[in-house]
Amino acid sequence: MHWPRWSSPPPPPEAEEPKTDTRPSLSLSSWSSANIPTTWSAYLDPAVLLPTAILTSTILISARLYRLYLRRIPRAATISPSFWHKRSLFGTVTSVGDGDGFRLFHTPGGRLAGWGWFPGRRIPRGKALKDKTISIRLAGIDAPEGAHFGRPTQPGAQEALAFLTAYIQHRRVRAYVYKKDQYERAVATVYVRRWGLRRDVGYQMLRRGLATVYEAKSGAEFGALEERYREVEGWARGKGRGIWAVKEGFESPREYKERMKGVEGKGKG
Repeated sequence: MHWPRWSSPPPPPEAEEPKTDTRPSLSLSSWSSANIPTTWSAYLDPAVLLPTAILTSTILISARLYRLYLRRIPRAATISPSFWHKRSLFGTVTSVGDGDGFRLFHTPGGRLAGWGWFPGRRIPRGKALKDKTISIRLAGIDAPEGAHFGRPTQPGAQEALAFLTAYIQHRRVRAYVYKKDQYERAVATVYVRRWGLRRDVGYQMLRRGLATVYEAKSGAEFGALEERYREVEGWARGKGRGIWAVKEGFESPREYKERMKGVEGKGKG
């Protein structure tokens, strides 16, 4: 195109400068020049070693505390041998089976650990409790026998069951465990709070004449309470309380079981 004489032609277009990549390049040389420790001595620097030691110790201690105090035990079969005669289990009674036994849902840490109010820390109900409760046998006492294995109910069994149900059902209790018996039950001395006072459940059964002191040739567990239990049993007997109101033909739970075994043995013969 021709421009008029009085005008000057436009300047030529400037050449575009080549674009350069300003991003840092990653190369072996850049890695080698980075501030990365290459010897073990760098890791022994107190500024590195101390925080690492604190973090590791915290993790290990937390894991141990969880195993010892916050890990839930679902059944008596899963109780560690280290618990027997040394530790206790805190939980809620979900059902009472007879006058000296019940089922406990273990809630380690109690409400402080969120049981009963924190999401995921609720006690199941009904069928959801299957294989999640510990069968507890009250230590040191023997309540009248209910109708088990086709045997008739022993006098006093219904009264013992009714009292124990009203006394501990759906309540939080602490069980000091001693051993596991042949029926996969944890034998334990159990305490419950009633009217703000800590009560020994087995002792209360004996005091009301709803059980006898456990009599066995071997394997009886009392903790350190045998003398106390025998004293309160004698007191209830003297007062004629509960099963001791029977003056003639009294049969203790142990005598009843022995008689039933004899009857069943004759039947098989």
